[in-house]
Amino acid sequence: MAGTEREVTLRFLAEPADVNFGGKVHGGAVMKWIDLAAYACGAAWSGKYCITAYAGGIRFVKPIHVGNIVEVSAKVIYTGRTSMHIGLEVRAGDPKIPERHLTTHCIVIMVAVDDSGLATPVPEWVPETDKDIKLRDSAITLMEMRKKIGDEMQAHVS
Repeated sequence: MAGTEREVTLRFLAEPADVNFGGKVHGGAVMKWIDLAAYACGAAWSGKYCITAYAGGIRFVKPIHVGNIVEVSAKVIYTGRTSMHIGLEVRAGDPKIPERHLTTHCIVIMVAVDDSGLATPVPEWVPETDKDIKLRDSAITLMEMRKKIGDEMQAHVS
């Protein structure tokens, strides 16, 4: 049932094919995992096929090493009429021990679409805890900041 699963965690094993020239997992692999988790979260929440409308604020905090278990947690933190703002955290560590450290975090906006590819409404998410209210408020603030940045970026579009 749509609107019942707000949070999803995907797990990956960092493989040698994911490594950059510096010997760490490259950002492109991490961004792919983020997009997959955002899709899974958006689809679980909306019950619909979703497309990525925005990925931003990606912050690479620590490197991921080959052989690490990587956990990508995605959580709905704000819903619009057809969009879902999803907060993501990437944590990694040695698979032989339970400890995971934060490596990356960001926000992705997913839009639910119908069979014709047109945006379609999603269930509303209403925060109940203080932490969730702060997450929602942060998503709204970031939305306002993106609008300002978008307006400024228009000067660079020919």
